[in-house]
Amino acid sequence: MKEHNIEVLERDFQAKIDNDIKIEPKDWMPDEYRQTLIRQISQHAHSEVVGMLPEGNWITRAPNLRRKAVLLAKVQDEAGHGLYLYSAAETLGADREQTIDDLHSGKAKYSSIFNYPTLSWADMGAVGWLVDGAAIMNQVPLCRCSYGPYARAMVRVCKEESFHQRQGFEIMTTLAQGTAEQKAMAQDALNRFWWPALMMFGPPDEDSKHTKQSMDWKIKRHTNDELRQMMVDITVPQAELIGLTIPDPDLKWNEEKGGYDFGEINWDEFWQVVKGNGPCNKDRIETRRKAKENGAWVREAANAFAEKRKLRNTKKAS
Repeated sequence: MKEHNIEVLERDFQAKIDNDIKIEPKDWMPDEYRQTLIRQISQHAHSEVVGMLPEGNWITRAPNLRRKAVLLAKVQDEAGHGLYLYSAAETLGADREQTIDDLHSGKAKYSSIFNYPTLSWADMGAVGWLVDGAAIMNQVPLCRCSYGPYARAMVRVCKEESFHQRQGFEIMTTLAQGTAEQKAMAQDALNRFWWPALMMFGPPDEDSKHTKQSMDWKIKRHTNDELRQMMVDITVPQAELIGLTIPDPDLKWNEEKGGYDFGEINWDEFWQVVKGNGPCNKDRIETRRKAKENGAWVREAANAFAEKRKLRNTKKAS
């Protein structure tokens, strides 16, 4: 009887997926679906929070007040994205503090791109243009994710990421149209971030163990390689427009497929970074760990105040 009930639940669940009916927190769902979402959403949240670090590094060194204000707004947006996503993970039963501890211990992952250093102001342009551009490519389809809280959170996130991408492209455009030294700085940033940005979509489809199931559940709508191809096809004309060169000697237009062929990605580098051996992995995690430790007194004070207010309100009510 129990097995029969499970079969009915699974059938009804898949029928909702097939008919694009959102799964909500109180709905029945397979445990594997729940765990897949917790893994993906928490890693997404971690990426937003860790992604503040390479940009925060340049707030005090932005070239003028306008640039500083825009960068401050962007970093603040990323913090908000992290909070939306941690909240979405909590609707699935995840414990926020535990997911953050998993990040600090190295058990949980985040986007590999944030383990590369930002060496010049032009890197703020490259990060906005390429990294946030790749994020938009990946996240817009998530607005149609089968899990309701995640899909709804992504609507606002994507609107803000669009602002971030335009901010980055404006920086690159300004530098590319500036002095020879400024254009060289923009080209150098593009050279260093191009390949890591393409790695952001994850391993090739044949090596991705989660893609097929995630697509069957409509958590994802495109494969890693499909998203990567879209990124290349959109970004190459943008680089040409502002006079920068994509650092790929194998890049060429393929008339038959209506897109660009591009060179082989160094997947050994990707896996080394994922495993914690990138240029900034240890620094990023240590910074986040210290931030949690140094902020403990703030959380304790806030909780104590909340408890005191709750007690006071209870006494008034009685």
